[in-house]
Amino acid sequence: MSLYVMKFGGSSVGDIERMKRVAKRIADKQDEGHRCVVVVSAMGDTTDELIDQAKQLSSQLPAREMDMLMTTGEQISIALLSIALSGIGRDAVSYTGWQAGFRTDETHGRARINEIVPGRVLEALEKNKIVIVAGFQGMTNGGEITTLGRGGSDTTAVALAAAIKADVCEIYTDVDGVYSTDPRIVKNARKLTEISYDEMLELANLGAAVLHPRAVEYAKRYQVKLVVRSSFNYNEGTVVKEEASMEQGVAVSGIAYDKNVARISISGVADVPGVLARVFSKLADVGINVDIIVQSGVLNGEADFSFTVSLDEMERAKEVIRQIREELPYREVTSEDNLVKISIVGAGMVSHPGVAAQMFDVISSLGVSIKMVSTSEIKVSCVVESGKLTEIIQALHTAYGLDTDQQVFVGGPQERR
Repeated sequence: MSLYVMKFGGSSVGDIERMKRVAKRIADKQDEGHRCVVVVSAMGDTTDELIDQAKQLSSQLPAREMDMLMTTGEQISIALLSIALSGIGRDAVSYTGWQAGFRTDETHGRARINEIVPGRVLEALEKNKIVIVAGFQGMTNGGEITTLGRGGSDTTAVALAAAIKADVCEIYTDVDGVYSTDPRIVKNARKLTEISYDEMLELANLGAAVLHPRAVEYAKRYQVKLVVRSSFNYNEGTVVKEEASMEQGVAVSGIAYDKNVARISISGVADVPGVLARVFSKLADVGINVDIIVQSGVLNGEADFSFTVSLDEMERAKEVIRQIREELPYREVTSEDNLVKISIVGAGMVSHPGVAAQMFDVISSLGVSIKMVSTSEIKVSCVVESGKLTEIIQALHTAYGLDTDQQVFVGGPQERR
């Protein structure tokens, strides 16, 4: 009997009818002779609704109390799903994250998993029960409830799969696999049969929303076999593994984009050693992550440099820079927020010269200027103005030979098996 971890997101359990379909899907897996541990998110928009309710009560949202509030969404899901399984004659038991053994650090809102002690999960499996676990949550050694941050249910599922040595971790969502780009933008996007951990991690970090980066990191670290598939049909999904076979002649596997980008520029800084270290150390001290950094040439002993941060951190980053002006004089600080980062990813890029040049050519042919560039062995990212995002993605997809004539599946009614 193989051991499966099955994760269902909020859209998959968004209402009672979908909850019933998920229960049927789990029962089918059990009927195939597999043991099942299921991780679920809060139903639909529950988490956002809870946050909105909290904001109506106070402009100050204590992190501890928000974790107490938001973990209730997953607890509703696990109880209802367990009840749904019971209703079709299955023996199921639901556990919160802390009951399932998730021990985290003390960072409310974005805690990291320190260890998993899955004794209760394993005991329930020994009794042939279907185990339902709340995603996104855990508990500190001191007994405080924590959440793992957005996308934390993916991380819960993969980490639990590693802890109980599951054979497969299936991530069920509203698309039936990993596509070459956002299928909502490119209707003839290519569904990938398989993709490497490294490529998937790059895509996830660069904006592809199908998997959370931390989940992919766990999968790579513990060699967890991941499968991304739809909760609405029985189509074959995409396998994420250590090495994926490359399609002949295809250098680029996927195209991702991130709208949560802002550029900050500091001009007139003295060109002396240690300037960049001081600026970015101050930003790191307050927890602001910096992505792309570009320094221009030196003129009259002064240099200009720019860097990107997430859009929601832009004002805070500018305030940090203003605070250090006395110790690090500069002429001015400016920012731009109508930007998007577009990235191409592919393990085959390293052996295909001219891939980056082709990207630059496609973007410039649409009359768009490239503001910043970042590269690695398997990705190239360009920061551009956001006005022609759709056109750029579609043009790049065609240019790299990723277009297909297949029909993209996104959500929809359950298909018969």
